[in-house]
Amino acid sequence: MTSEVEMALPIYFSESAANQVKGLMADEDPNMKLRVYVTGGGCSGFSYGFTFDEKVNEGDTQIEKNGVTLIVDSMSLQYLVGGTVQYTSGLDGSRFFVDNPNATATCGCGSSFSI
Repeated sequence: MTSEVEMALPIYFSESAANQVKGLMADEDPNMKLRVYVTGGGCSGFSYGFTFDEKVNEGDTQIEKNGVTLIVDSMSLQYLVGGTVQYTSGLDGSRFFVDNPNATATCGCGSSFSI
C-alpha cells in the first residue's frame, strides 16, 4: 500500500529497488546513494542511467526508503515524474529499471525511451 507521503513524491522508489541497494551497500560505503538519470541517446531517444554516488548536488531530489536514498537531478526528474525505480531479477538478468508513464515508446531492452 502506498502512503500519502509516497503519493506526493515526484518519483517512486520501489521496495525491491531499495532492498537491492541496501544489499549492495552492505559491503560498500553506507553513504552511497542510487542516482538515476536520463541522457540523450539510445535507440528510442533518451536513455536511463544508474550509478552509485556519495554526493548530493544542489537541486537534486532525494527519496529515502528502507534506510537508503535515491537521488535524481532536476533535468532528469522532468522526464521521470510519476515513474517508479524498480529492480528485477530473472532469466534475462538482473537490473534496475524505470517504470515510466511518460514514455510513449521504449526499446526492447527497456533502457531507452521517447516522450
